[in-house]
Amino acid sequence: MPSAEMAAFVEHFWVVTWTDLAEPYEQRIVSHPTVNMTITKDFHQFAGVIRGGFSYTMRGSGRVLGTRFRPGGFRPFLGGPVSQLTGRFVEIGEMYGAAGASLVEQVLAEPDARAAIGLVERFLLSLGPERDPLAEEVAALVAMAENEVSVTRVDELAARSGRSVRSLQRLFRDYVGIGPKWVIRRFRLHEAAERVYEGLDLATLAVELGYTDQAHLTRDFTAAVGMPPAAYARLRG
Repeated sequence: MPSAEMAAFVEHFWVVTWTDLAEPYEQRIVSHPTVNMTITKDFHQFAGVIRGGFSYTMRGSGRVLGTRFRPGGFRPFLGGPVSQLTGRFVEIGEMYGAAGASLVEQVLAEPDARAAIGLVERFLLSLGPERDPLAEEVAALVAMAENEVSVTRVDELAARSGRSVRSLQRLFRDYVGIGPKWVIRRFRLHEAAERVYEGLDLATLAVELGYTDQAHLTRDFTAAVGMPPAAYARLRG
């Protein structure tokens, strides 16, 4: 968990380690509406919101240390619209120069994951981020889109926010990096992944999640996850 000072900006830190893999293992990743910073021996970068899915192949032994920022939480570190990062991967050293490159070296040299997280926290705090009421507003709206499955359209989220649709769209592009329609659809796809695994009929699920029909859900699901819903359910089973 992030410290109290960092909690306004960072949702959580995460660590994945693996040892002596006999064969390469491809991990498929379905992105969230957040900016992530990841440091591993293969890459050390910020990832903006990635519209499609992407993957990372693990080989041998290694560790990934990740920082998932809250929706809108990276805006104070960037000093500009988060949409600048959408669909992009930017090296930490490129964004923060020598200080960023030094952070990468220290994290990779630190064997203890908890201590490595401490290095990342101290670096981020040294950048002097200031709390932003708009960032906190957008984080609450993204949480609403995630947790309230009945929200399937932008106008519904706009009505709950007290903003016009156009105002909501501008806010999301500036602070999240992508529009509210994509955010809502992405969370409904995460919901679909769980419900398909539980065996729910696709046609019923498509209606519940606001899709025009089963084919529409299948197209979106396949684009994000990399396989159709039925294949995903078999794989998880």
